[in-house]
Amino acid sequence: MRRICLILVLWGCSRLFAQTLSPEVKEFVKVDAPIIALEHVRVIDGTGAAAKDDQTLVLANGKIRSVGGVIPGLVGMHDHMFYPMGNGVYGEMAYSFPRLYLAAGVTTIRTTGSLEPYTDLEVKRNIDTGETPGPKIHATGPYIEGKGSWVLQAHKLTGPDDATKFVNFWLDQGADNFKIYNFVTADELSAAIKAAHKRGAKVTGHLCSIGFRQAAQLGIDDLEHGLLVDTEFFSEKKADECPDVPDEGIRYGKMEIQSGPVHDTIVDLVQHHVALTSTLPVFEMDVPGRPSMQKRVLDALTAEARSAVLVNKLSTTDQARTRKRYGMDVSPWGAAFKKEMEFEREFAKQGGLLLAGLDPTGMGGIVAGFGDQRELELLVEAGFSPLEAIHIATYNGAQYLGDLDKVGTIAAGKQADLVVIKGDPSQKIEDVENVEIVFKDGVGYDSAKLIESVKGMVGSR
Repeated sequence: MRRICLILVLWGCSRLFAQTLSPEVKEFVKVDAPIIALEHVRVIDGTGAAAKDDQTLVLANGKIRSVGGVIPGLVGMHDHMFYPMGNGVYGEMAYSFPRLYLAAGVTTIRTTGSLEPYTDLEVKRNIDTGETPGPKIHATGPYIEGKGSWVLQAHKLTGPDDATKFVNFWLDQGADNFKIYNFVTADELSAAIKAAHKRGAKVTGHLCSIGFRQAAQLGIDDLEHGLLVDTEFFSEKKADECPDVPDEGIRYGKMEIQSGPVHDTIVDLVQHHVALTSTLPVFEMDVPGRPSMQKRVLDALTAEARSAVLVNKLSTTDQARTRKRYGMDVSPWGAAFKKEMEFEREFAKQGGLLLAGLDPTGMGGIVAGFGDQRELELLVEAGFSPLEAIHIATYNGAQYLGDLDKVGTIAAGKQADLVVIKGDPSQKIEDVENVEIVFKDGVGYDSAKLIESVKGMVGSR
């Protein structure tokens, strides 16, 4: 028996969904009917429970009517809308990235730092009104950054009052969360957190000038990336300064996770109810020999972006060969990468809320959607079961966003955000790449057509 079978049952001729889809969006819709039954499918519901075979789901008017075989739509928690263009400049992928996120089964994203916030908000509006295809978007405000930043496109704060004004301004524009970046002071971070919390918004951070434990004490809600950006363990660290640590990869690779200062930090974060966002794909790119560059990823890039990625990966491999020639470790980042995995596994073991993202930055080899799927595979490599990885990438993200009553699991009454997969990711996580149809609010989108529509565009638009 084939594991996926779609049966459409129509009630009348009128469309019952509130959202009207534009012709541009309808081009990618594979299934759209008031009542839809998915028969003989395997259901992975996102709660962490075992998969159920040969099930039937009934979708009515954009919601799940009954469950009685699919995984929930993924909730991407570090899913930027921009891509590295070189020399510290990033370009907005307002056309290609929304399609690729949706094609990969990512039906909800948090942008987690914006460089073109008005563009992000307009893309969100166009998706919400059915004008363009894409996921549901939680738009993060522009990076909250301080003096000394290398990010040309980021506003640099002038102090705590500026941080407060900045947060309130972007909440008024429609942002619903914020991300702190490398060079803020403790006073600026504190002011930003207080302003955001006063209006019900959350704050996450990719930190450097501030350590994780200090940020937790100040009330931060989430921390991005994990161990490999936490500077509190370095002797060079000074208050409110981002330290220059040339051998950080070597030091991270030697850190003890199960005891001592790092473990104390994990426990402290859990006690302060601070979530942690895993972004393993962006770190993997720095490890020589991995990942193998998939054809689908390279095909999505422009010729210029593809060339740059391959040159950067070759450079990483050449550096590793040089180190080996002189009797040094092949690369410090291989060991550091394993420590990051161990850190995340221990954080979850201690009761921490682990979230999943991709971070399409670095040397440019991480592409929207495909990177989210790779994140699941790397979580399993880190020691989580396939069901646990799916739970992290669905349930946990929805819980953090406050959307668990609507998305994140498959249950009667929830929005019909589902991913129909050929295979069984509960046993073989790599099957998560075999997406056939993505349902968002009960509308089934053709994954292959969405991907084909942006072939060769990433790095351009």
